[in-house]
Amino acid sequence: MPPMPHNTDLINIVAVGLGMAFVFGALANKLRLSPLVGYLVAGIVVGPFTPGFVADQDLANQLAEIGVMLLMFGVGLHFSLKDLMDVKSIAIPGAIAQITVATVLGWVLAWLMGWPMVSGFVFGLALSVASTVVLLRAMEERRLLDTRRGKIAVGWLIVEDLVMVLALVLLPVLAEIYTDRGGDGASPGAGSIALMILWTLVKVSAFVAVMLLVGRRVIPWVLERIAGTGQRELFTLSVLAIALGVAFGASALFGVSFALGAFFAGMVLNESEFSHEAANDSLPLRDAFAVLFFVSVGMLFNPMIVIEHPWQVLATFLIIVVGKSIAAYYIVRLFKHPRSTALTISTSLAQIGEFSFILVGLGVALQLLPETGRDLVLAGALLSIVVNPLLFAWLDRWQAKQELAARAASAAHAAPLPPEHVVPDDLHGHAILVGYGRVGRQLAELLKQRGVPLVVVEDDNELVRRGRERGFTVVRGNIASEPVMLDAAPDRAALAIFAIPQALEAGEAIERMKAVNPALTVLARAHSDGEVKHLLQHGADGAVLAERELAYSLAEMVMSTPPFRPARPDAVPVEAPQPG
Repeated sequence: MPPMPHNTDLINIVAVGLGMAFVFGALANKLRLSPLVGYLVAGIVVGPFTPGFVADQDLANQLAEIGVMLLMFGVGLHFSLKDLMDVKSIAIPGAIAQITVATVLGWVLAWLMGWPMVSGFVFGLALSVASTVVLLRAMEERRLLDTRRGKIAVGWLIVEDLVMVLALVLLPVLAEIYTDRGGDGASPGAGSIALMILWTLVKVSAFVAVMLLVGRRVIPWVLERIAGTGQRELFTLSVLAIALGVAFGASALFGVSFALGAFFAGMVLNESEFSHEAANDSLPLRDAFAVLFFVSVGMLFNPMIVIEHPWQVLATFLIIVVGKSIAAYYIVRLFKHPRSTALTISTSLAQIGEFSFILVGLGVALQLLPETGRDLVLAGALLSIVVNPLLFAWLDRWQAKQELAARAASAAHAAPLPPEHVVPDDLHGHAILVGYGRVGRQLAELLKQRGVPLVVVEDDNELVRRGRERGFTVVRGNIASEPVMLDAAPDRAALAIFAIPQALEAGEAIERMKAVNPALTVLARAHSDGEVKHLLQHGADGAVLAERELAYSLAEMVMSTPPFRPARPDAVPVEAPQPG
């Protein structure tokens, strides 16, 4: 009897999808584009509209749904009401006004194409929200997150995300109203519409109440108990179970979307002391499914839209890049902010991404939006994400000229401009601590107690906030980025300590630091003999093998207890650890 054939569609889409996403994502990164472009192109390549391998679309959609849930969980996990409140006076009215303008422009284009009013509304709404991934990356590359304009952009983005979350709740109601026709073709009356909306809000309110009254107590309690077991994989599993379980429960019990349930699970978990560990532990799986989500979105894109509807594609692109940007620029200027701030905000918002994909996917599924609308949004997203770095490059050149002119004028009036970097110009002989995680925090406190001047480099927003609350000078960003490294002033430093566990990344950064300051002493953390060798080869003066040092420390403690304390002066002591 021949062996039964195995159905490998799931393996095919995961293996081929991730493989192609890696290839095109790396290529996009090499071209200084967002990897998101590469993931979408990978989806187009394995989709039904291009020759060659075609992935199973149904499976892709299910994997995409998991990706949406984990994406929304991540949004909730990093949701910061404090960041929004800091800039609420401009972010809230500004974002709402800009969303309104973009939605109206999208509706006008849809009307010109002969679409129903509801399709124009969904289409315009999808064009109004910027990509979190693209915006934050652009801000981080330019060291803008800690500036006033960076905080305004992030607050603006938070408002856009909240509006999209509300849209995901109300779109099913809109679909029910739109498709609920009587025998005479009449739409439901105002009373029926109000009842539908009220019932939806009641269900959402009930879910929110359960999450606030029960979830805020139960979820942290569960995580605390699981963390106490010391089982890392069980803790990771509990985080993912909470994210997906709350999303599923929200849909099954309250009739709200998976996305909203996952978002609130992240928000509730954000208040827990284990939020940072939960974010780190769930990140690899969130990233993997997010990539599959973008691949599945790319699979839905028909490239022929560019040939069949070129003017509509161009109009969509112009709404995203020109219409939204002009609206944002004048809104910011209306609030009396400088021209540089207005240009930074408008440029950062001149693209669309993940929320737009979620919205058009739901719109097509609910038959509120034609498939052509989804193709136009995807084409606009690809073009806008490709063009966005070029816009920022122009903005960088313009701002450089403005700064030179301002410095010249300032020098003429003997009033120097205040530096934008966080490390004081008069700081010399300091230590640079890379990483403010569990090891870095302990080391920072010890160095602070001993009076060592310290500059911390950390790319996690929550850890940056904690470090600054403790009074440390913290440079936000990844040490692998040359501007971030230079912001820590290695040319004036005496010592650099790499407390991050990523030895490969640390080795490259050490090499660049040594090129800037050959006299700099560099110490690093390692977890294997191979990592020690790698770090030393790249210029580290010493590498501490954590497990070996722990073993020596425990051995010393054992030999200091009475049963094992050496009784004779000539007793053989525990061998001291060898340097390097």
